[in-house]
Amino acid sequence: MKKKHIALKNIAIVTILISLFIACDKDFASLDSDIINNDTATHFKTDAIHFDVVTYNKKLGPVQTNNLPINLLGIYNDPLYGLTSYNIVSQINTDIFDREFGENVVMDSVVLTIPYFSKAVNVNDEGETIYELDSVFGNSPIKLSIYENNYFLRDFDPSSEYLSQQKYFSDGSTGLDQISSTQLEGQLLAEVTDFIPSEKEIKLTDSSGVVTERLMPSIRLKLDNDFWFQKIIEKEGGAELSNSNNFKNYFRGIYFKTEANEADGNMALLNLANSNANITMYYTLDDPVVEGGGRVRRSYVFTFTGNRVNFISPLNYPIPEGNTIDGDEKLFIKGGQGSIAIIDILNGLIEDPETGLNITQLDYFKSKKGKWLINEANIIFYVDQESVNGLNEPERIYIYDLENGTPLIDYYADVDNTIDPLNSKIAHLGRLERIDDSPNGKGIKYKFRITEHLNNILLRDSTNVKLGLAVSANVNLEGSNPQRNVLDSDNMIKKIPSSSILTPQGTVLFGNNTSVEQKKVSLEIFYTEPKNN
Repeated sequence: MKKKHIALKNIAIVTILISLFIACDKDFASLDSDIINNDTATHFKTDAIHFDVVTYNKKLGPVQTNNLPINLLGIYNDPLYGLTSYNIVSQINTDIFDREFGENVVMDSVVLTIPYFSKAVNVNDEGETIYELDSVFGNSPIKLSIYENNYFLRDFDPSSEYLSQQKYFSDGSTGLDQISSTQLEGQLLAEVTDFIPSEKEIKLTDSSGVVTERLMPSIRLKLDNDFWFQKIIEKEGGAELSNSNNFKNYFRGIYFKTEANEADGNMALLNLANSNANITMYYTLDDPVVEGGGRVRRSYVFTFTGNRVNFISPLNYPIPEGNTIDGDEKLFIKGGQGSIAIIDILNGLIEDPETGLNITQLDYFKSKKGKWLINEANIIFYVDQESVNGLNEPERIYIYDLENGTPLIDYYADVDNTIDPLNSKIAHLGRLERIDDSPNGKGIKYKFRITEHLNNILLRDSTNVKLGLAVSANVNLEGSNPQRNVLDSDNMIKKIPSSSILTPQGTVLFGNNTSVEQKKVSLEIFYTEPKNN
């Protein structure tokens, strides 16, 4: 009897579960069909609404450029925005102090090596790897000069109350003091008058011409031997080479200066923190083990560790003063020490269909709390091709919380692509849509999905902050790199995205005040709401 009772009990439980599953399935199927579209819906309707958006320009002052994750070096000529130069000053350091160089040291060579961003695409019949360069703009020769830097890049700001990190800006200043060219341009160590980045593999050979090593494409220059012998070898046993702090004060770094040779130029994105980026001294000495054993070869390596600063020439293009009330006709956004656009959503007026009265868009929007389910919200910016004509259009643009200097919540909800950053977070930060989807096609528009940002305002009473719009070299950087300070006279812009400093590119977009109605920027919201039967 007991077993029969248990069996009946189990059958009853299974029956109840099956019934509940069927009931839930019917409810789900019914609900699903109701909200798919207006023709089949009986309890819900889907619709869309467009809100006017105010967008206007903001030209930037000097931007903070010390210790960026990567650096730019070279000359970039933009058909619209003009010529921009990027120079670098960097400290160097070594892992070995109090080095004993040995007897009868003779300097062989001193070589500076900085790899480009590149990828191997093939191997030819001679065994050479064929590379393609990435993040290199332009192919016209420029003048590249390498100097000893005589300006000390300090770690801490002595004027700050708590000795916070010293900030250095793109105009070559600390915000208070200006760094002069005479401080940066110490002894000239190397100079190339017609420098162009090369995609070719670098082959190192021995004295008989046999290839001993193959390197990826890099800046590779020989530096002045006598300078390094006097600066390093002759200081053996001295306090200058005894520890890192003494060394950084004694040898204050390297200054990379670029100058234009003609109308165009070239510019490359560089990772000076790369383990293969270094200055290596090659020298020979008497064999320290076997007396009369001849000469032996040694090397001494310096890496670009410590403080690094990018100096960027200011944007000379006449960016119009932004109309904060009515918005601008065109939006000029440019990387580096350039310009951004400011976006003000839900702050205009709208006629309430129920009362016929004009109320703010924000009040109308918030009145839909509990009534609307936001399925999707987008801001779309169209490219002004008449102005852009010939520009190297940026593939990615970044929209962010301007007032707090942070990504929108949609950024964190989207998918990272660390292998191919160009296709990272493309649901939220859509790539440039081009004509015929061709890589070289003219740009049409950028689409930004801000659904969760709008849901936060509607459902969680989040503050309706102003948004910023900037060119981006790599949108992934914004998740891990804090925004950088801007020296602005009106204190309106406090921070700028790191990834916008790391690109020379720019574009022109239609604003909200354009006469081209179909290209006017607006906020579109697709929503679902219950029907009143």
